Amino acid sequence: MMFTSSTRIIPESRDVPRHVAIIMDGNGRWASRRLLPRVAGHRKGVEAVRAAVRASIEHGVEYLTLFAFSSENWRRPAEEVSILMELFTRALEAEVAKLHKNGIRFKVVGDTSRFDPRIRDLVAAGESLTASNTRLTLTVAANYGGRWDIAQAARRYFAANADTPASARAFVPESIEPYLAMAYAPEPDLFIRTGGEKRISNFLLWQLAYTELYFTDLLWPDFDASALAAAIASYAGRERRFGRTSEQVQAQNDAQIEARVPQRVQAQDA
Repeated sequence: MMFTSSTRIIPESRDVPRHVAIIMDGNGRWASRRLLPRVAGHRKGVEAVRAAVRASIEHGVEYLTLFAFSSENWRRPAEEVSILMELFTRALEAEVAKLHKNGIRFKVVGDTSRFDPRIRDLVAAGESLTASNTRLTLTVAANYGGRWDIAQAARRYFAANADTPASARAFVPESIEPYLAMAYAPEPDLFIRTGGEKRISNFLLWQLAYTELYFTDLLWPDFDASALAAAIASYAGRERRFGRTSEQVQAQNDAQIEARVPQRVQAQDA
């Protein structure tokens, strides 16, 4: 199933976001403030991932996407990159079976060609094992960049349409949507960045066009169930217009409420 763009079709209005995307920022600073090595912060961050998964399920979130390693993170010290790769390997080995047991589908998006074969094999096995699960789709963005995603989608589009004359090829935004890395998921409703920074850092550039943005000073290892609840509460209080006026949004909300009333009456009469 491929989802359509919010610039063309207005998504259903819900108090709980269907899709939450998070930049997990602050592991290193969390460790530094405690006079610990940076790896301690990354290990603590894995615990925060588990908490975010549990809390997302409890709230009824259907898709959770976590930015674990960007295409720019290779610029970090080689020792830290090596530690991150080791932690990623261990997490794949230890967590995927648990995800499957809990009905969670696991996906990885990004250019995985640069990863060690062991990581690529674990990713492929995890995706295959959990492919039919429907409770939550957990996506990990690894060696991912928004510009890379758009470029690779364009390359795949032109490769698939190589035999079509250019004059007959209508290249519009929706042309490359099926080729984006996350074409299987609806666009994020809520974007969260921890750590106090207020930027999206090349994350899901195409998909965040109409996403609600939420920034918190909490460092990722401290981001718990109550922090996610606060972010969702902020989201629920926002008016998502998608280019419309507030009056149009209110009229649509009223119509939805009226449409539900007869259903409740019928249920009571039954």
